[in-house]
Amino acid sequence: MDELKTNVLYFGDNLEILHKYIPDNSIDMIYLDPPFSSKKDYNIIFKEATGERSEAQIKAFSDTWTWDKIAERTYYDIVQAAPPEVATLIDAMHSVLGNNDVMAYLVMMTPRLVELHRVLKDTGSLYLHCDPTASHYLKLVLDRVFGPRNFKNEIVWHYRRWTAPSKKFQRLHDIVFFYTKEDNYTFNEILIPYTEGSVERKTQGVLHRFKRGEEPVLVSDKELQAEGVLANDVFQIPFVAPSAKERLGYPTQKPLTLLERIIKASSNESDIVLDPFCGCGTALVAAHKLNRRWIGIDITHLAIRVMSKRLKDSFPGIEFEVIGEPVDSAGAKALAHQDRYQFQWWALSLIEARPLGEKKKGDDKGIDGVITFSEERPTRAKRAVVQVKSGHVHVKDIRELKDIASHSAMGVFITLEPPTREMQTEAVSAGYYNSPLWERDYPKIQILTIEELLAGKTVEMPPANLPFPKAQKIPQKEGEQLRQL
Repeated sequence: MDELKTNVLYFGDNLEILHKYIPDNSIDMIYLDPPFSSKKDYNIIFKEATGERSEAQIKAFSDTWTWDKIAERTYYDIVQAAPPEVATLIDAMHSVLGNNDVMAYLVMMTPRLVELHRVLKDTGSLYLHCDPTASHYLKLVLDRVFGPRNFKNEIVWHYRRWTAPSKKFQRLHDIVFFYTKEDNYTFNEILIPYTEGSVERKTQGVLHRFKRGEEPVLVSDKELQAEGVLANDVFQIPFVAPSAKERLGYPTQKPLTLLERIIKASSNESDIVLDPFCGCGTALVAAHKLNRRWIGIDITHLAIRVMSKRLKDSFPGIEFEVIGEPVDSAGAKALAHQDRYQFQWWALSLIEARPLGEKKKGDDKGIDGVITFSEERPTRAKRAVVQVKSGHVHVKDIRELKDIASHSAMGVFITLEPPTREMQTEAVSAGYYNSPLWERDYPKIQILTIEELLAGKTVEMPPANLPFPKAQKIPQKEGEQLRQL
């Protein structure tokens, strides 16, 4: 195994990435917010040219699990090769639950938790974020993998948000399980500043009983006010509202404040923070802000794309590496063979196009992505439509694109295979799009190969509107009071 790299994004299955790239006892802290087995599809919401949220959405991931051949094979691998206490638990749970979706979810999570235990340092901690859908099952697995004595907290993240009528109590919290690997783990006390109202009320100099170390002592209000109050296991942190500047349109996005508190508590500067289900990268942004090193893993290219842009927006000039995405034609062909949609989304990202997803309606049939640009003042958006082909291509593909692009300003054809001379001739015959704002002519139909895009070639068009919201710039500094135990 090569030397551990940090400040890196890995594109791929986290089980494979952990096994291939992450050594034993190398990670200081792990945060994971895995799928909850909620039986929902989660969508990314893009933004319009005006900067407002768009109705356009694409499925980021499906949190639905089924018992299939892969789940069954994984189950037998766990029973035969996992640590005995883990194998016994999974076998017992299978005998009770049977071959269903919950069991499929558990056999997906179990080997990953075993791997995470392997890579965690003896001084390290793991925080697993979940909801009541599967939390009770996951805690059983965590107890077997990490040991019941290493369970430290069931943190309740309480938030407020709009609720809807329901024949049950409204759910306004998530659970975060806090486990350590051994007893000598890193932990920094987090001190929460008093609110202004609390400070105003504390004017009488009353003494309070307050435990420091092993002995209770009496301290005054002034002393307590100077330090703040110790954080407890209920985190009162607001939900990221749909209209919040922090919101990026990514499903399941968690507030930066939540991740900052967790990372501050269980790591120090220069420590390594790992998020194996990193989504839009909140844990990575919090880690970088707090001068920690970080590693992120996600299995969807959309997540890698959102994270890359977020990191660059948040920390201008940041340097990080993306591993697992194609860097040449051979890698692109391998991705296309493995997953057609992941290849399509990756190809679209090379020209900053917004993917349209698997289902299209009306005039968007046959379109894989779009690039919008502003043409007139006041702003009026126009668009270039994009098709992506990973297999054999023919002149009829360009004729089809010409027909589709007749309703748009331009058409772009991305191909893994070299275009034929007939295709190039057909594209040229489409003529040009004249931009009145930029006073330039652009080829109406453009053909770009993956090889050309990897070499730096771009679409000839007016300046494009980026599809994802711009993340706020974040100062990289440590700002909250900590007390090392």
